[in-house]
Amino acid sequence: MKSEIKGNVFKFGDNINTDIISPPQYIELTVEEASVHAMEGVDPTFTKRFQPGDIIVAGNNFGSGSSRETSPLALRYLGTGAVVAKYFARIFYRNSINIGLPLFECSETDKIDAGDVLRIDTANGIIYNETKSEEYKCSKIPDHIMSLIEDGGLVKRLEKMFGK
Repeated sequence: MKSEIKGNVFKFGDNINTDIISPPQYIELTVEEASVHAMEGVDPTFTKRFQPGDIIVAGNNFGSGSSRETSPLALRYLGTGAVVAKYFARIFYRNSINIGLPLFECSETDKIDAGDVLRIDTANGIIYNETKSEEYKCSKIPDHIMSLIEDGGLVKRLEKMFGK
């Protein structure tokens, strides 16, 4: 099991909905094409600065809105290491797990700033802020779910088990 996720922080506020994460005007594009527009409504330079492994940190209600998988798919395609928020919309949470994007709930996201370097101990549910020498409790992903994420999500797991 992957026991640690480390990356630089991109910080957002409350109520980042699926239309912000993956703007609907690009829905007919491929995930690869649409992902370059991720978060552009709140940060037009996001995808130009974002690097694989970086971590998105937000406030309450991350991923509210539609049930389209395009939002977590765009974040995964960009190589997002993890998303940390105070609370996730239920459908976004499930869609993210299904496609292999790790999410962690943490009540202390206000203490984390853009540019901080985080190390998430997935086994123990602890976020270490290496920039500020602080630690925060977060949700722990159960081992069986973490193995699903590591396999690349539900479809990849089924292909691994049963072939294409």
